[in-house]
Amino acid sequence: MDNSPLSLNFIEQIIENDLSNDSCHKPLCFRFPPEPNGYLHIGHVKAICLNFNLGLKYKAPVNLRFDDTNPQNEESKYVEAIKQDIKWLGYSWTKECYASDYFEQLFQWALFLIDNNFAYVDSQSSELIAEQKGTPTAPGLDSPYRNRPSEISKQIFIDMSKGKHPEGAHVLRAKIDMKSSNMLMRDPIIYRVLDKPHHRTDDKWKVYPMYDWTHGQSDYIEQVSHSLCTLEFKPHRDLYDWFLKVLPTKNRTPQQTEFARLNLSYTVTSKRKLKQMVDEKIVSGWDDPRMPTICGLRRRGYTPESLRQFVEKAGIGKRENLIGASLLEFCIRDHLNKIAPRVNAVMDPIKLTIINYKNNEEYLEGEINPEQLSMGSRRIPFSKNLYIEREDFKEEANRKFFRLTIGKEVRLKNAYIIKGESVIKDKNNNIVEVLCTYDKDTRSGSGSEASKRKVKGTLHWVSQKHAIKTKVKIYDRLFLDPSPDQHKDKSFLDFVNPKSLQIQNAYIEPSILNAKPGESYQFQRVGYFNVDKNSSSLNLIFNKTVDLRDNWARKE
Repeated sequence: MDNSPLSLNFIEQIIENDLSNDSCHKPLCFRFPPEPNGYLHIGHVKAICLNFNLGLKYKAPVNLRFDDTNPQNEESKYVEAIKQDIKWLGYSWTKECYASDYFEQLFQWALFLIDNNFAYVDSQSSELIAEQKGTPTAPGLDSPYRNRPSEISKQIFIDMSKGKHPEGAHVLRAKIDMKSSNMLMRDPIIYRVLDKPHHRTDDKWKVYPMYDWTHGQSDYIEQVSHSLCTLEFKPHRDLYDWFLKVLPTKNRTPQQTEFARLNLSYTVTSKRKLKQMVDEKIVSGWDDPRMPTICGLRRRGYTPESLRQFVEKAGIGKRENLIGASLLEFCIRDHLNKIAPRVNAVMDPIKLTIINYKNNEEYLEGEINPEQLSMGSRRIPFSKNLYIEREDFKEEANRKFFRLTIGKEVRLKNAYIIKGESVIKDKNNNIVEVLCTYDKDTRSGSGSEASKRKVKGTLHWVSQKHAIKTKVKIYDRLFLDPSPDQHKDKSFLDFVNPKSLQIQNAYIEPSILNAKPGESYQFQRVGYFNVDKNSSSLNLIFNKTVDLRDNWARKE
């Protein structure tokens, strides 16, 4: 283990210091505690990687704990989706835990708080309780029920748990300090009545604990040593520590440390806002490839390696900042360059006819991936009639145009050098076909002197006869503004990119027929594409993952 200060982020420095100076933090234990009320997104990837990588580095257990205290929004399908995402990222947990595992213990501890005058039942409306909270500059007001006798509070709370009181009639509040400068310490609610079935406990409970009451105690029960949270939970630390201090804890108590969340440009990660886009059909679902959810990123073609690399490059810090989406795209581009097979794919075709080609057809050789020569080669059919990209030809062009034009030569990748001769136009004077000649001695890889002749342009192509017609979904940034949810006078929906999805056809060499859902390919000179989950051998569908080059860096 490299313990040099320069190699450690600030959380690792804290852990190293604890290991050296404070034996109460041994052994180490970490956890990742998602709420099963939706799908994980790119922000969660940072927390997942942080906790599980610490577990790997220090050979310490990492628990997966579901914070399932709100039965109104939580479902088993989210539990399974979260587990699938974490496994896909390459991690495994030591124990699978649930906050609901601890409902009985939390209830007993709540009774302890009441018995020891640390909690009381408040019978006011939520509106009145909110009004009495005060403001950051003005102290709160004591509830008229704050000094309710413990025996009465205890009986009401027990009756609440048995379903004898309706929702909203009472809440259990911790008795702390209504004048505290930290508004979270102003007698926070720790239990409320919810007459809703729970995905694991069914109808057993009629009261459910709040997050702040549940979280620290769950950490304590599991003997988590370092509870790592994002910065928005920093004000909650006082409450986290207070509960652990007043409860009859005998073992070591966990230490909460906050780090900056991952904010990605041109993205929103609020579950509420993501759900709104799904509900309003701005996107096709939670796994729409434009979504920042892990399942959306996976469907678009992002790899676990690329997401882990992104988190590593983004770093672990104490201050909020906005990470450019170009960094995420660099990471997937870097990984796919190493692993993705190459294919020729023409997106906007124009016909190319080699007028002096006498053969019926032939098969040429092309590398599957020049970065991984061990992957071997592929056979590419070549014929007299080809498709090339429309933008790769101009009838007349200046000296800086290095693609095909009349009277100039270019190389067809893995094939021959050709020369533009003439064009065929329709009645509207639009070019519909390019006529060219080829030099039969210039075939790539033949070893002839002619094949070594240099020309400035190289084009990709497909044989018309052999081309496989596929559907391609071209994805762009979902938002036009780098911080779409940071405008006070506008909704984040005002910045939705109307051209974030465009669908078109592509013509691809026949080696693509072996493509299976989830596999990635580089369309040469175009970008990286992933086979969609709804694709089949008879109906190939590709999602564009990322351009071959960064076209956004200047904008960011």
